[in-house]
Amino acid sequence: MLSPKSLFQEILDNDESFRLFCSIAASGESQGGWENRRIAALVPESERPLAPKIARHGADEDKHGRIFHALLRKRGLQPVPVPPDTDYTMLLERQGIGLAHEKLKADEPLTVQDIVIYLAHSRVTEQRASEQMELLRRYFGDDPGIGRAVRMISHDEDNHLAYCHEELLRFAHAGHGRAIQRTLRECALAEIRIHRNVSLAVTARMGRILGWSRGRSALLAAGIHALYAYERLAGWHRMVGLRMPERRNALGGPPATTAPEFA
Repeated sequence: MLSPKSLFQEILDNDESFRLFCSIAASGESQGGWENRRIAALVPESERPLAPKIARHGADEDKHGRIFHALLRKRGLQPVPVPPDTDYTMLLERQGIGLAHEKLKADEPLTVQDIVIYLAHSRVTEQRASEQMELLRRYFGDDPGIGRAVRMISHDEDNHLAYCHEELLRFAHAGHGRAIQRTLRECALAEIRIHRNVSLAVTARMGRILGWSRGRSALLAAGIHALYAYERLAGWHRMVGLRMPERRNALGGPPATTAPEFA
């Protein structure tokens, strides 16, 4: 039976597919950690109170990368290079979504508009991350091998999404509402396309590792295309709405400098 739980269980049970999954996840989290650290360092003077929250976001992403590496070590596995067509974070950057890495590598302070773009991009991608981790938490939150890691990462992703909502609403109240909505729409439409492409690439590789039949692979690809069609028609709207979250000041604590190295 094809279900999210059975598919992921199959990936989890095979060392090679699990190694690819954790490698892709760790790479994306580490890249997100670097981006947030650079943004925190370049926050304009008028928004300096936001810098510790951005730094906390980056520290969480770095922690998640370490957790995925710890999961690999627990099984005696080494990470593998991430295939370019599965690199979600880099593909978004190449499409001009978020802040360009050239800008982040420079030492020039960012503008308020740059921070708005960063938050809008994060609001969209954190929506995806929160939903994906919620799915894993539902099915594998009590798993003895990965359950603790899944619960921790899911909690953090929910915090990141709440923080994006709250800060974007603050900027909207300050007069940036139209720019926020325009940027959110652009990011959402680009994200759902890239998510489709990455999902197809990952599924194809998992199919080769796990020996899926041509029919099964075609069925999974059809499901990915159907999800994209829904998101392109209406589903993207969930990524652009803003509401005050129940978790207020979700990243208001000090940046996490260390994390339990567990799996």
